[in-house]
Amino acid sequence: MVDGWIILDKPLGLGSTQGVAAVKRNLRQAGFGKVKVGHGGTLDPLATGVLPIGIGEATKLCGRMLDASKVYSFTIGFGVETDTLDLEGKVIAQSEVRPTLNNLEAALASFTGPIEQVPPAYSALMIDGARAYDLARAGQEFEIKSRAVTIHTLTLDGTEGEAGALQSATLTAHVSKGTYIRSLARDIARSLGTVGHVTMLRRLRAGPFDLAQAISLDKLNAVGQGATLEHVLLPLEAGLVDIPALNLDPEQARAVRQGRVLAGLPFDDGLYWGRLGNVPVALVELSGGSLTVTRGFNIADVAE
Repeated sequence: MVDGWIILDKPLGLGSTQGVAAVKRNLRQAGFGKVKVGHGGTLDPLATGVLPIGIGEATKLCGRMLDASKVYSFTIGFGVETDTLDLEGKVIAQSEVRPTLNNLEAALASFTGPIEQVPPAYSALMIDGARAYDLARAGQEFEIKSRAVTIHTLTLDGTEGEAGALQSATLTAHVSKGTYIRSLARDIARSLGTVGHVTMLRRLRAGPFDLAQAISLDKLNAVGQGATLEHVLLPLEAGLVDIPALNLDPEQARAVRQGRVLAGLPFDDGLYWGRLGNVPVALVELSGGSLTVTRGFNIADVAE
């Protein structure tokens, strides 16, 4: 059995599902047979960076990765807007206006904190049972409603061009789930009286995982050629470092594995991960001293 995380530094041009397929292929070539694999947050083919890939029981936590905040580095190219809001699309608007450095720095404050944004037409959102990008590619007209997201921090890292006429700007954004960086770039450019699109997008962090833990595609492929898996596999609990652990005794672990409610526990309300020794048993919720199971892990028969 293989349970844990491979954090792929996704290269340019590779889709998230292709990243999952690469993990499956290499595990199969390494002799692990059929293993359940899933990713914790889509990255566009034109984006690079942190792609958490859950293996085995860790796939039960991929939903938590989707809900987690993320950090991106991205570059806005000013003067051109495309239908996809990135380098892949066709040009739909152009402007001779170039923002000044002072105006850009001033504008960033209005894009920090809770904001409303309209997701891109080329996105995986469902519109009347169909993916938005499928409708867009078919030339159909449709409306995407704005959504509330939070930009925790937004910082300017560098610019190209004269201070009075910027050609591009590179920023780092720490954002809540559901935030589209392509929409953020579009809206920043429009607020400056011009248009823009994303020319570079790199995810630096997804939930508890960052680039320091990420491996290259070459290092992943080495696993399929005989390299040791331990050098690239993080334990399941690496995806739980943002919540406290709750130590269980063998009897409590048995009860949790059976889905029973434990009462009279002297801990604060909230989400925990229960463990027996070093073995994760379940994701659990405490309320009023009562423990209920949110998600069980079948890593080892700790009930014995």
